[in-house]
Formats: sequence, structure tokens, C-alpha cells
Amino acid sequence: MKDTLAVGLSKTRRVDIDKQRVIDFMGEELRVYATPWMARDIEVTCRDLIFENLDDGEDTVGNRIEIDHLGATLLNSWVDITVTVVNIDGRHVTLEAEVKDPLDLVGKARHARFVIDVERQRIRLKAKAAKLRENG
Repeated sequence: MKDTLAVGLSKTRRVDIDKQRVIDFMGEELRVYATPWMARDIEVTCRDLIFENLDDGEDTVGNRIEIDHLGATLLNSWVDITVTVVNIDGRHVTLEAEVKDPLDLVGKARHARFVIDVERQRIRLKAKAAKLRENG
């Protein structure tokens, strides 16, 4: 990790709320930003912020997310997702997020990510895949 990864570091990303990001089970007039997509968009924004501050060969994986979906954002609107690093404990990074549409605060979250060595992870996953093949 680079020294630039520090508590207080922040990033904002605008996300367009397109048809793929909305619920469809209540009909056309009630298509709003879906909670699973909000969680994904928060996670991606957090990963991007941290990734910009990592050394070559490092990345992160998420290991916890707590999300409060506070309001509805309409199809064809947008949200700004602002994420901020609130704690760093070794390779464990905790961030908080706020999600705002043009009118309201629509989401808040706390997300934890773990910095990994990509090559070590690749080796670990190859070994796990081999074990799965052995066990049929």
C-alpha cells in the first residue's frame, strides 16, 4: 500500500440509474434504484478509491457491507456516491459511503475491504480448484 492511502481520503462517483439498476417487480411506474445495485455501486467506488493507492500487484476484496437504503431514486436519474476511508488496520480498510440523488440522501453504508497480493490469491484459488476436482 502507498502512503497516500490514509484515513480521510475520499472519492465521489456519479452513477446513472439506468434500466439495469432498477427493480422491475412492481411495474413500470415504480422502477427505482435497487438495493443490490446500490451495494454493488458502493463497493466498486470503494475498490476504485483504494486501488488508486495500492502498489503494483495489489488489489482488494470486500469482506463486509452494511447498507441503509433510505429513499427511492427514479429510473433515468443519477446518484453521487461519496466514499471516505475511516479506518486502516494493517491490510484491512473500512470506508463509509453516502449516496445522494438530485433531491435526497438515499443511502448510507459502511464497507470493509482487505488488501491482497493478487498472485498469492491466484495460487490459493488454483489450489482450491484442484481440491474441488479431487473431491469430485
